[in-house]
Amino acid sequence: MEENAAGLPTLSFEGATARLTFSRPEKRNAFNLAVWRSLPRLLQQAQAPSQTRVIVVRGAGGNFAVGADIEEFNTIFADRDSTLAYASDMAAATAAIEAVPLPVIAMVEGLCIGAGVAVALACDLRLAASDARFAVTPAKLGLMYSLADTRRLTDAVGFSAAKDLLFTGRMIDAPRAAEIGLINDVFETSALEMSVAERAQWIADASSWSVEKAKAVVRKIAHGAAADDEEARAWFADAVETADFREGLDAFKARRKPEFPSR
Repeated sequence: MEENAAGLPTLSFEGATARLTFSRPEKRNAFNLAVWRSLPRLLQQAQAPSQTRVIVVRGAGGNFAVGADIEEFNTIFADRDSTLAYASDMAAATAAIEAVPLPVIAMVEGLCIGAGVAVALACDLRLAASDARFAVTPAKLGLMYSLADTRRLTDAVGFSAAKDLLFTGRMIDAPRAAEIGLINDVFETSALEMSVAERAQWIADASSWSVEKAKAVVRKIAHGAAADDEEARAWFADAVETADFREGLDAFKARRKPEFPSR
């Protein structure tokens, strides 16, 4: 476990899962500048062990995150230069989450608001407790989502639902969030941790090569690709030369569960 200095997120490992936990429960995990700046480094550390196959992002104390820390607003939004510098740090953090080649699961309890939603959207999957609540609140503060954050929101829920959330800043519950595609699944609060662990294990049991390439292809499509390019075709051909393919085929023939090698 990494030492939790000044409320920075903590990192822990269990088997094939790395867990990154926002650790400012007294602030309902509001993101200050130090948290934003720590995320790219922690994500690199999370994926470093060869046995890590999935990363789970969660908040301590029963909430995911309530967004940016308003106590810093007088400093970070003091002028145009400080605002742009802060936006750059936020963008680097969410881009780092999105760029991780491993699957990243957001485990959402309690409140997930503003920048908290932006962070969850940068993850690949969002699994939520039945009592979780969501809001995209820049319009309540005279601010705006960045283009990248808005793109992730529209990718998840579509243009119409994204406009509704952005224009109103209204709170929605977990069932509604699942209905519009903001989250993948809803579980009873008492079952959330077990359900996330089960989903992570399913991912860990699959071929890490296949999962990483699937994520990479989805990313290409999300950024506008409509047909195979040279890189994607090469990946398709590469598959048959991997140890994962040999193990998967042997396991299928032997009617046993495959045991794929570490990354």
